[in-house]
Amino acid sequence: NEPWRELSWGQKQNDLQYVQQYKPEKDDIRYLRILLYGPVGAGKSSFINTVSNVLRGRMTIPALASATTSDKNRGVYADDIKLALRGHVKEDHKVQQLHEQMKSSVLEKMKSVREAASDLGIPQMAMMTHIDEACSETEKDLRTVYKSKYLKKKMKDFSSAVEIPMNCIFPVKNYSEEIDMNDDIDALILSALRNMINFGDDFIEKI
Repeated sequence: NEPWRELSWGQKQNDLQYVQQYKPEKDDIRYLRILLYGPVGAGKSSFINTVSNVLRGRMTIPALASATTSDKNRGVYADDIKLALRGHVKEDHKVQQLHEQMKSSVLEKMKSVREAASDLGIPQMAMMTHIDEACSETEKDLRTVYKSKYLKKKMKDFSSAVEIPMNCIFPVKNYSEEIDMNDDIDALILSALRNMINFGDDFIEKI
């Protein structure tokens, strides 16, 4: 019955203000760059849409992801992502695609990218999406997310496979079928964003 991680439900306005008003303290850095990386269908575009909704306080025009059959098994080369981590990719660069079917190979690639980021001192976080589909109790009530033993096990499994610490993994629910804003969805997203900003801020202080 007791949550295994605490979240301040009902603190949406405080977290929203923190995220909206953040500015890097270094004058020569205008904003944080965030690389969102994951397999096809994981919910990356939906996460971007959800963040946009939360920050604006309303539903926004979505960035549509490709959902064609030919794209479902495609990914990008890990080397391209490692170049991006070093800032060696021009704006609007089109990355080469490769066929991606085995889940174990996807996890190995994610681990490889994570290790490259660690070598550069770049912090990493994991967004665990589709939590409402994974756990029936969480589907009924998002506030049970940190009481779910199943979700905790899934997070531990991912943590072991990719070697990202548990306190750097954040379960979130993306807006999908909803047409109105939901405070509980927002709370999970803002918790992740707040930590994303803090990790990024720690990184630029070391530059």
